[in-house]
Amino acid sequence: MEPSFGRTASIFAPSALARLAMTCQLVPTTESPLLILAALRPGLRARLAAHPLVSGLGFVAAPGLLGDAPGWLEWWQRGPGGAVRPLLLDLDPEHSAYSDYTHWDWYTLPRETGSRAVAGPYVDYLCSDEYGLTLSAPVTLDGRFVGVAAADVYLRHFEAAVLPALQRLPAPARLVNARGRVAASTDPAHLVGSLTKGPDFGAVLAGPPTGRRADGLRLLPCAGTPLVLVTAED
Repeated sequence: MEPSFGRTASIFAPSALARLAMTCQLVPTTESPLLILAALRPGLRARLAAHPLVSGLGFVAAPGLLGDAPGWLEWWQRGPGGAVRPLLLDLDPEHSAYSDYTHWDWYTLPRETGSRAVAGPYVDYLCSDEYGLTLSAPVTLDGRFVGVAAADVYLRHFEAAVLPALQRLPAPARLVNARGRVAASTDPAHLVGSLTKGPDFGAVLAGPPTGRRADGLRLLPCAGTPLVLVTAED
């Protein structure tokens, strides 16, 4: 039996990140681009309000994209009381409080692969200081990488959404990202946050939907989400 992770996959649905990426593709690199990015705000706020699984959502610009800022996060997140608010960071490389986002997996993986990615679980020191996942997708303009569209999900919310499906499987199972980091698990030998070594999970995600088998394991890409289901062979 193959589990369904529909709520998680919906984060990447056209009504969320994919549509946001299409919108961001229209962002020009001249004529006050910061003002153009500001036009995304009503849509970002609406999408964040419509997806209770998501704690933050936005577009992260590649360095040098904007003529009037070295970097930019058009990022909105849900506060403790449910209010939607912008994330304000110091993005000036000349300042000691500079928040350099270009080394995080949620940014580098879409940039390097041209594909959707899941980063984490990790402690999100940039936005929330909570243990979570970031789901991201590359954004291009005229074939050039210009940034990522992304969404944050608290790990506690993600686990509540996917563990019932994993628990219905006949054997212990886990969900891992392209780097092999465990995002959810019912296998006590593979705890959340740990790394799974061995198979090339990136190749599994890029391969056929039927997945592959290796070392007594079944590796199955999750439709609509760049995660791999790992469980014992039938």
